[in-house]
Amino acid sequence: MSQTSPQQIEYNLKVVRQFAIMTVIWGIIGMALGVWIAAQLIWPELNFDTPWLTYSRLRPLHTNAVIFAFGTSALMGTSFYIVQKTCRTRLFSDKLAAFVFWSWQTVIVLAVITLPLGLTSSKEYAELEWPIDILIALSWIAYVMVFFGTLVKRRTSHIYVANWFYGGFIITIAVLHIVNSMVLPVSLTKSYSVYAGAVDAMVQWWYGHNAVGFLLTAGFLGMMYYFVPKQAERPVYSYRLSVVHFWALIGLYIWAGPHHLHYTALPDWAQSLGMVMSVILFVPSWGGMINGIMTLSGAWHKLKTDPILRFLIVSLSFYGMSTFEGPMMAIKSVNALSHYTDWTIGHVHSGALGWVAMITIGSLYYLIPRLWGQTQMHSVRWINIHFWLHTIGVVLYIVALWISGVMQGLMWRAVNAEDGTLTYSFVESVEASYPFWFIRFVGGLFIVTGMILMAVNCYRTIRAGKPTVETINVAPREAATHSA
Repeated sequence: MSQTSPQQIEYNLKVVRQFAIMTVIWGIIGMALGVWIAAQLIWPELNFDTPWLTYSRLRPLHTNAVIFAFGTSALMGTSFYIVQKTCRTRLFSDKLAAFVFWSWQTVIVLAVITLPLGLTSSKEYAELEWPIDILIALSWIAYVMVFFGTLVKRRTSHIYVANWFYGGFIITIAVLHIVNSMVLPVSLTKSYSVYAGAVDAMVQWWYGHNAVGFLLTAGFLGMMYYFVPKQAERPVYSYRLSVVHFWALIGLYIWAGPHHLHYTALPDWAQSLGMVMSVILFVPSWGGMINGIMTLSGAWHKLKTDPILRFLIVSLSFYGMSTFEGPMMAIKSVNALSHYTDWTIGHVHSGALGWVAMITIGSLYYLIPRLWGQTQMHSVRWINIHFWLHTIGVVLYIVALWISGVMQGLMWRAVNAEDGTLTYSFVESVEASYPFWFIRFVGGLFIVTGMILMAVNCYRTIRAGKPTVETINVAPREAATHSA
């Protein structure tokens, strides 16, 4: 072989395959937990009079499972795939990538053990105790090193916009987690926050809302900017818009957290700042939604026959809807009605089940056949059935909770004109919510049924294929550099 002959570098797809499989598994577990606790609101005896199975312990396990097990596994797997393909290079370190996978799965298993036992810091989306927090930080630092190390050794002159979103989410989540998890341990299983009172609440919701803003929004926009153009076989509608809305999104989102603390001990100026930034945030959010949907320009006919594309595009519709609803709910006068009601839960799940889950499911349906050497999934018809099961389930879920939430807010603030006493007791509002909680439960059953169908489809696709080996030709000097 001559000195100028090209040499081949093989992409690391093993870690992508591992994350893809675990994303499907954790998706079923996390969503099934959600259905179980939804059922407990209607039939409380489903806790079987066992402390470990009570709503108060299973609910944080459900949120951790869907956000950090299902959602973050999807982000890690797809980011490792996309950064290799768009940078035309192998991952920075196979050993570090393997550590990211195994350490992250360990974190999730520890959550499954500790949360039902009641071992919790009691901070929303940050319930895990300090030893697990340290493992999360180590796993995330390794993730930072692998992702940005791969960007540094890229063989392309530019950084594709999907990697901008992934990079923004990875850095910000690292900072959020480390700052919010600063505690004083008093034992192996108990610690107390270094912050106190209103400051603790402020730091918590700076973390909490930006876990939504960067992990569940920016990260999944990175996923969208790769898989929508790929599945549509069309270029991104406006590359300039993608860059502009990236900088606007990350510049504004970080300020929005105080809208979770309206009418609390938080200073009024901080509440107002959170409200204003949340309302302005509507603009860059819709910039991403419009850019994704308009990528179908000239290919709208594909929606008739391509259920994967339907998953991806309908997810963007839910993203647009929930990012309009969120800023509206951040306005103080609206928040006075919506806060602490089912409306908030409906809003969260329009984003989580409509946007996050659907973009993930569509991306996995694109990715899994390619990871196991297949041209398509085992059954396209099953993908279509899954689409309708999921869509119907999400609509039932969020519409029921919208109605229930507005009803609750109105009942709680209703007063008798004669003496100013409350018209309804809290128990009456709970009783009135039961029919809507049942509809939410039915919607959840639709969604979990679809996920089980997806798992069977993925299993048969994987069983029929074999792990794909993808290589790229590079010049000898570059090959030497990449193997160093």
